Amino acid sequence: MNLTICFIGAGNMSISLIGGLIASGYPKDKIRATDPSEARRRDITQSMGIHCSEDNIDAAKNSDIIVLAVKPQMLESVCQELSATLQAKRPLVISIAAGVRSTDIDYWLGGNMAIVRTMPNTPALIRSGATGLFANNAVNDAQKEQAEHILRAAGITVWVPKETDLDIVTAISGSGPAYYFLFMEAMQQAGQKLGLDESTARLLTIQTAFGAAKMALESPDDCATLRQKVTSPNGTTEKAIQSFESHQLRETIEEAMKAAKDRAISLANELGSTQTDFQNKTGEK
Repeated sequence: MNLTICFIGAGNMSISLIGGLIASGYPKDKIRATDPSEARRRDITQSMGIHCSEDNIDAAKNSDIIVLAVKPQMLESVCQELSATLQAKRPLVISIAAGVRSTDIDYWLGGNMAIVRTMPNTPALIRSGATGLFANNAVNDAQKEQAEHILRAAGITVWVPKETDLDIVTAISGSGPAYYFLFMEAMQQAGQKLGLDESTARLLTIQTAFGAAKMALESPDDCATLRQKVTSPNGTTEKAIQSFESHQLRETIEEAMKAAKDRAISLANELGSTQTDFQNKTGEK
């Protein structure tokens, strides 16, 4: 792929993707970014060697792929600013703005645009992310490959067949890092209460989490099988697992993820305006 990619918004996620693309050999002169901060533009130009400007329209009109990487609350105004330019250019549009549906983005851009909506997570900042992707009907196979190439610069990618599946992706991988941080926080605190010093409890907790995740990624066994293999009958692990189960750990996790999914849906409703605006303008129900 040797297309010109423009990142509208040069925040941390954009920087991670740009850094990953450059590390994989993508030509710097084919990557550009925009940002309202002069200091940030200067830092990006100096540290990454790419062109960074404040003019969204000028950057977009000479690009083949547009990555929308602004805050969700800003996305509507940015899309409306770019609408005429993108309607003329017809590039692939990739959104990494959390919670905003592709139908809303398409509406703000004037309609009939090829849009890939993505849901990355914070480990993408260290190129260890997990990103869900959804393509609308205007996206062709070549464009899907292009989107996947860009998002793979920050970790693994998974396509979902329905946009509503991204609400589940949000509940699993989007919010998921915080679940593990909470569990590790609780393990460290428990270790300290049992007698370890803070540094030792922290190191053992984090390395154990890392090792378990690495085993799960690299093993042909599923997580249930791996758990069973390290749970000796009547041993220490079994006693801990029994305690978790008696306190309804599985039900608690299921309830938490449903709450996250429900909030993802309500946020999308708050941020979007497609159906309401369309109905107001046309009088349709």
